Amino acid sequence: MKSFAAKVEEGVKGENGKPSVGPVYRNLLSEKGFPPIDSDITTAWDIFCKSVEKFPGNKMLGWRPIVDKKVGPYVWKTYKEAYEEVLQIGSALRTLGAEPGCRVGIYGINCPQWIIAMEACAAHTLICVPLYDTLGSGAVDYIVDHAEIDFVFVQDTKIKGLLEPDSICSKRLKAIVSFTNVSKEDSIKASEIGVKTYSWLDFLHMGREKPEEISPPKPFNTCTIMYTSGTSGDPKGVVLTHEAVATFVVGVDLFMDQFEDKMTHEDVYLSFLPLAHILDRMNEEYFFRKGASVGYYHGDLNVLHDDIQELKPTYLAGVPRVFERIHEGIQKALQELNPRRRFIFNALYKHKLSWLNRGYSHSKASPMADLIAFRKIRDKLGGRIRLLISGGAPLSPEIEEFLRVTCCCFVLQGYGLTETLGGTAMCIPDEMCMLGTVGIPAVYNEIRLEEVAEMSYDPLGENPAGEICIRGKCFISGYYKNPKLTDEVLKDGWFHTGDIGEIQPNGVLKIIDRKKNLIKLSQGEYVALENLENIYGQNSVVQDIWVYGDSFKSMLVAVIVPNPEVVNRWAKDLGLNKPFEELCFLTELQEHIILELKSPAEKNKLKRFEYIKAVTVEMKPFDLERDLVTATLKNKRNNLFKYYQAQVDEMYRKLASKKI
Repeated sequence: MKSFAAKVEEGVKGENGKPSVGPVYRNLLSEKGFPPIDSDITTAWDIFCKSVEKFPGNKMLGWRPIVDKKVGPYVWKTYKEAYEEVLQIGSALRTLGAEPGCRVGIYGINCPQWIIAMEACAAHTLICVPLYDTLGSGAVDYIVDHAEIDFVFVQDTKIKGLLEPDSICSKRLKAIVSFTNVSKEDSIKASEIGVKTYSWLDFLHMGREKPEEISPPKPFNTCTIMYTSGTSGDPKGVVLTHEAVATFVVGVDLFMDQFEDKMTHEDVYLSFLPLAHILDRMNEEYFFRKGASVGYYHGDLNVLHDDIQELKPTYLAGVPRVFERIHEGIQKALQELNPRRRFIFNALYKHKLSWLNRGYSHSKASPMADLIAFRKIRDKLGGRIRLLISGGAPLSPEIEEFLRVTCCCFVLQGYGLTETLGGTAMCIPDEMCMLGTVGIPAVYNEIRLEEVAEMSYDPLGENPAGEICIRGKCFISGYYKNPKLTDEVLKDGWFHTGDIGEIQPNGVLKIIDRKKNLIKLSQGEYVALENLENIYGQNSVVQDIWVYGDSFKSMLVAVIVPNPEVVNRWAKDLGLNKPFEELCFLTELQEHIILELKSPAEKNKLKRFEYIKAVTVEMKPFDLERDLVTATLKNKRNNLFKYYQAQVDEMYRKLASKKI
């Protein structure tokens, strides 16, 4: 069997209360040791500067101006133009009194100003601290206070919130710089409380009038403090150094350069995931390393397809829900085809899949099928797409396979956390044996599994599994002002992720569970809630699901957002002529969903105590507006419980009355 990762250390059996640990794995490029780092690229500032020198006239940052409420075509800043603005913004910051090591907030939608402010921070060894309100109510106040931020760059529509009299921001901040303009009302309000405000053009002008020499960072300097969303508690400030950022980008470059279809300065990336998140941030850093182009969506995810058609990107990155919606859209279109055309599509799908499984690349597996059927799907993604990457949560193997067959491009899953710069592991293009996995270790990291006895995961067992631990050059220095939490996750040089993984015989990593979402039911049985949500979410009736259980109960319950199309078909078959909103209140639907959930439970051989015994049907998907999910759309368990506590209590009351 072909091995895709190098085993560099053997596992060790646990003793004296210490858990067993599995073998240490590296990328094959690092089998004999981590590759030497390019001496020209040791900081995030170097990444930008070297590309300015090499590609000054290349398009760097693109956006779509909105004039008279109409969205126009993309307009671009070159690397040279962006560099000139960076120098001016950096000079203005220093004029205001920002000194090396000072924390500077950036708060708003993805746009060129976001990146220019970020690079200006790097030019003067200032620490960029992304702010975003999807962390939960009060999170921006918390971060501004915790990180001791004095200066913030902000989207104009968010200025008002920073100036609220009872907010910490209004008392802490010294200056606010708008991405565009500052309204007269906001300017007066800020002046009254002693906060200076600047439009973007005014701040550029200040920098031109009072130029300052740059003060570039050293590799050991902090590049950013990125606060993670988490599923409970206050946000945690992840400290990442310039060396970690630069090493990560060099590692991605080495990894991608192995393959025939390489990324180049001509590639175009569509940025729509939050820049305050590590996945998009590091994607953009990599594109800047290549001298390539980044175009920003115009702010409305509901019409993202318009930006795709206008930009025609070669690279898209998203969380699984993005690709699930693409899959749903294609499936819906297929259902509308006449039976003959649908038969042809399915036959071509099976034909191409068979050649992919034999080891052929996506471009050579079936050019005929691509031309006849799948080119139209590629056109929906702009027509030039070469790479789709999914991260943030597991993408189902069924959807990954479908995208690999139909999108006529590389489709990869990756795995990582903010603490590991978002890229702990990555799949290899066109390797179908990696379907449903997250691939192999990044170039400058090592991976091993650690025993989790209470969940019966043994890294030295027949099927090696355990908590994923990371060591190397690309991970967290520590949590800002939180040494206790730092010590909890960094032990003997290994970062403990809290994710449960399985090492396949070929050295590939698969995510199978989550340690932190483990609960014990009243009968003493442990249950991994997130794993159950992934299993039950495979049923077509489920659009969103939150599974709940606690140590005082013996049974699990769930709140489920059903798939409207599936529910409407079910109702039609029963002769129920009601709108979806009314169907959601029917007891018959609850009973139908519970029956449907038995199918994935039996398929995955769940234990009886892992079966869902009662459900509440919710017609509205869990959303950011109600603070029920993180920015990467992961369930916020504490918030979901608070929101649905009455329904949870009622489900348990009914179960108790039935004496199940």
